[in-house]
Amino acid sequence: MTCLHATVRPVSAADHPALERLWLMFRHDMAEFQGGLPSPDATYHSGRLRSAIEDDDWAAYLFTSGDRPLGFALVRALSGPARVLNSFFVVRGARRSGIGTTVVREVISRHPGPWEIAFQDANAAAAAFWRRVATHAAGDAWTEERRPVPTRPDAPPDVWISFTTAR
Repeated sequence: MTCLHATVRPVSAADHPALERLWLMFRHDMAEFQGGLPSPDATYHSGRLRSAIEDDDWAAYLFTSGDRPLGFALVRALSGPARVLNSFFVVRGARRSGIGTTVVREVISRHPGPWEIAFQDANAAAAAFWRRVATHAAGDAWTEERRPVPTRPDAPPDVWISFTTAR
């Protein structure tokens, strides 16, 4: 794999079309673990994406290598008791290169304090990744719990990791 250099930057209005296309890739990947088919127009529900772009209590970040998009992160509850990494995505061509670790550390460092990150147990790669991220960010001072998925009683619970970074 080619060595990639990643840049993390807040999403601008000019980035919205690229972010929307990345969102489709993300939702397609997540359907393997969360179920769900695309809408008749071949899109996926994008309420969280709209919130991340329009709501002041969210932050949206784009990851790039030069002019190529690598992925994104959506962070919510910026004014709440804990930041929540709501959505995180790295394109398949950049996975297993260390880019995910690099960019998520940058995103977390921009919002010091308490954090919560959810993932699905069935997604073994994500589970291992998020546990490594929590250990890097907080050493042994992180917790993990299972919580029901709101409005989805049929779905297995999400795993939530919580930790605090230095201010």
